[in-house]
Amino acid sequence: MPNANEISKGQAIRFHGEIMLVQETQHRTPGNLRAFVQMTLRSIKAGKSLVQRFGSNDALEVVPVNRTKYEYSYKDNDGYNFIEPNTFETVTVSEELVAGIKDFLVENLPVQIVTADDKIASIEPPSSVTLKVIEAAEGVKGDSANNVYKACTVETGLVVQVPLFIKEGELIKVGTADGKYLSRA
Repeated sequence: MPNANEISKGQAIRFHGEIMLVQETQHRTPGNLRAFVQMTLRSIKAGKSLVQRFGSNDALEVVPVNRTKYEYSYKDNDGYNFIEPNTFETVTVSEELVAGIKDFLVENLPVQIVTADDKIASIEPPSSVTLKVIEAAEGVKGDSANNVYKACTVETGLVVQVPLFIKEGELIKVGTADGKYLSRA
C-alpha cells in the first residue's frame, strides 16, 4: 500500500470503508512540525466532499480507477446521457456529477468518465471547449485603451468575459478549469 505522499489527484482511495476520489492533494511541511498531506476527497457513494489530513507515511489503500472515453449526447428527465463511440453503450449520469461541467457540455463533446469499483466517480471534460456566442453586446468604439472585456452568452447559457471584438455567432474557445475566454476558434 502506498504512503499518503505518493497519492495524486485523480486516484481513488478507500477511507473509512468508502471509496473516495482524490480531487486535490497538497504536501505541507510546517516549520517545526511533522510533514503531512492534505487531501480534498469526494465520496463516490454520497457525492459529498471533505478535507482530510494524513501523515506523510500513512499507508492508504488505493482503489483501481478506469477512464473510458465517451461523448456527450443529450439531456433528458433522467439525467445527462453519454455514449461510448465504439460500442454505442449509453450511460446516464445524474445532475450532481455534471454540476461543475454542465456549462461546457455540447453535443458530441469528448469526455472521460472515471469509474472506481464499477461506480461512476467523475466526468472529466477536455481542457478547453469551442462554444458559439449567441448574445454579445456591441463594443463601444474608442473604448479600447486597455484590455477591455464585455460579457457574452454562449450556447450553453454560460456568461463569459470576452474582448470587445467578439461578435454574435462567432466560435470561441473557453477553458473548462475556470470558464475563461482563451481565443477565437
